[in-house]
Amino acid sequence: MADTTRITVTLPTDQVAELRKLTDNVSGYVAEAVARQLRHQLLGADLRRHQEEHGAFTEEELDEARSRIFGTADAGGSASAV
Repeated sequence: MADTTRITVTLPTDQVAELRKLTDNVSGYVAEAVARQLRHQLLGADLRRHQEEHGAFTEEELDEARSRIFGTADAGGSASAV
């Protein structure tokens, strides 16, 4: 089991009520949400760093990324992979 640290987090009452409807493990739910947000921010930073070093992604590269993420290239360009 991973090391844990007990903290206090203040959330709006309505959010807590909705959380309790969704899960009886609020700590686990919040931990998963935080992990997802951290991954999102780290990926964004990696993508920005890549573009600073190698230039902006081409439409072809973005189409390939969409295909890998969503299983098919979005011909209309409405899905955003980045």
